[in-house]
Amino acid sequence: MEKDVFLKVYGLDAGYDRKIVVGGVSFELREGEILSLIGPNGAGKSTILKTVSARLDKLAGSVALNGREVSLMELKERARQIAVVLTGGIKTGMLTCREVVESGRYPYTGMLGKLSDKDKEIVEEAMKLAGALKYADRDIERVSDGQRQRVLLACAIAQEPKLILLDEPTSYLDIKGKYEFMDALMRLCKEKKMSAVMSIHELELAEKVSDRILCIKDNKADRYGTPEEVLKKDYIAELFGLNDELIGRFMK
Repeated sequence: MEKDVFLKVYGLDAGYDRKIVVGGVSFELREGEILSLIGPNGAGKSTILKTVSARLDKLAGSVALNGREVSLMELKERARQIAVVLTGGIKTGMLTCREVVESGRYPYTGMLGKLSDKDKEIVEEAMKLAGALKYADRDIERVSDGQRQRVLLACAIAQEPKLILLDEPTSYLDIKGKYEFMDALMRLCKEKKMSAVMSIHELELAEKVSDRILCIKDNKADRYGTPEEVLKKDYIAELFGLNDELIGRFMK
């Protein structure tokens, strides 16, 4: 493995009940870089994220952080290395936004562990970085979708991971929310030297924030490269099954 490669995924087949949903996935990621997964709905992007995080057993291939196979790591160690931000559906109960973010410290304190002053400082900084500090004491169920996403990002930051995985993080956000969320993510990766892999539908956002893009087509990894190399009009039309007239209206 190259010296500066942090995450290396090679020959990964992912799926359920020994049935491959997406196969042949290979990519590399360095510290501070962002990789976007794009492709049609049902292509297997979420399945890749679940497998990279070892929430789902891989069917073939390898996923390594700093040369260590993720699936062989102890659960607590894995939680200190990888954070996952899911879109919607997560059950947070009757908690304040701050309490949700504090749960990001569980890999260090345990579920019943008391937060130290240092832990509280980390939580405060995480909420500040994610732009969630101003509603820290509000009920998580009483904030907007955009604010909720910021809280979940802050929770991931408080986990102090080296890698953050995001599944359609901007799906429920308005334009302002999308831009602010992506700006926070980019600053986070730059300042904390953290790597990120995310699935995303918005091609214009993927183009602006990604160091590399991996396209999933026909349930396998297809094109991989920089945004400039990947986001070509003809290829995007092929990837999403768009005719020339339609793609021509929206891409140069």
